[in-house]
Amino acid sequence: MNIDPNITKYLIKVKISTDGIVEKPDVVGAIFGQTEGLLGDELDLRDLQKSGKIGRIEVDIDSKNGKSEGTVYIPSGVDQVETSILAASLETIDRIGPCKARVDVLEVEDVRAAKRERVIDRAKEILEKMLVNNKSLGEDLVQTVRSKVENSEITSYGEDKLPAGPNLASSESIIIVEGRNDILNLLKYGIKNTIAVEGTNVSKTISELTKQKTATAFLDGDRGGDLILKELLQVADLDFVARPSAGFEVEELTYKQVVKALRDKMPVDQYLITHGMQGELKTLNSKAETATAKGGNGGQAEENRAPRPAPSQRQEGKFQEKIAERRQEAKQEPKKEEGPKGPMKFLEEAAQNKEVRFYDEGWNLVGKLTLNEVIDKFDTVEKKYKRIVTGGIVSQRLLDTAYTNGIKELYGVKQGHINKRPGDMKIITKEFSKN
Repeated sequence: MNIDPNITKYLIKVKISTDGIVEKPDVVGAIFGQTEGLLGDELDLRDLQKSGKIGRIEVDIDSKNGKSEGTVYIPSGVDQVETSILAASLETIDRIGPCKARVDVLEVEDVRAAKRERVIDRAKEILEKMLVNNKSLGEDLVQTVRSKVENSEITSYGEDKLPAGPNLASSESIIIVEGRNDILNLLKYGIKNTIAVEGTNVSKTISELTKQKTATAFLDGDRGGDLILKELLQVADLDFVARPSAGFEVEELTYKQVVKALRDKMPVDQYLITHGMQGELKTLNSKAETATAKGGNGGQAEENRAPRPAPSQRQEGKFQEKIAERRQEAKQEPKKEEGPKGPMKFLEEAAQNKEVRFYDEGWNLVGKLTLNEVIDKFDTVEKKYKRIVTGGIVSQRLLDTAYTNGIKELYGVKQGHINKRPGDMKIITKEFSKN
């Protein structure tokens, strides 16, 4: 059956049955004759066919045992409503030629839907062939794009020409990663203040850079990352440590995983305490004491390490002024009766048990949380507390959480990097209580 694609939207399929023998002209004549005037001038089949809105009527009929049966196909170019009315009108035909007849509409097929199905099936075949043929091409494209990113954005830094992000030199803070692929992955997410150690043998370039900028070690969550961290702790001045979940590598992290790992970074002292790295913590404290003994100018704990560049007079003056101010505050604190044990004793116990303790006004213990869970579970402690003692570092996150919950006294082993400190909050750490 030929269907004119220019006019056909729907195809009406009709079944006919007669009690005698009829031929195709009889069927066509009955359709035009018995529907004439039934639906008015607008839907007259002859007029619609003359105007091209109805196509050629096709009849497929067969006669057996003195009876005839067949199917009639009528292409329609009018809309859905008009087509359905035309189809329904055909069922009013009760005679074809000299014979009684029965006419039933089998279906009205949406020709365009059928064409869309064929298009989809064919498109699927074409796409499958394209994927097979272009698989290797796709891999080449990925490598090409990666190379272009690498060539345009990754720079070389220092005498060792270590891979680095384009903003390393201009940023006040830096992120130390393991390799070039880690830098590439972070570049995808807009993180450009990176530098790679390229192995466990950390170079002098990294060591010198960490003395000038705030440094975060962002290392893989495997044994290789552990080894590099230990090396960095010996030769560099780290401020923070960020690690993904165990078994994950920085070069494979998604955007959300990168953001979470960097958001949850810990001050290096607190990281060592919470991960049971007592030997490294002892070495770190020794370095800090040596630096303090040399006037806070970054003196080295090891003879063979390169000398730290002297800070400017303005920086040195501000640093010494801040230390003197803290010591003066600690000396001027009024002494109180604080129970059978002083706060420093409580602090030692909290540090030994790696926990944060909550006390009321009379230094009665209200609750305890581990260092790892204190931020997430702070609200679970009964709100009778007035002060807290942490066996870890007084970090910005802990300070903010404590102040939000009404705490005005915070005791800790050491103070981390605090950028914003409330004026009415007292922070006392072990390092200042000794002076």
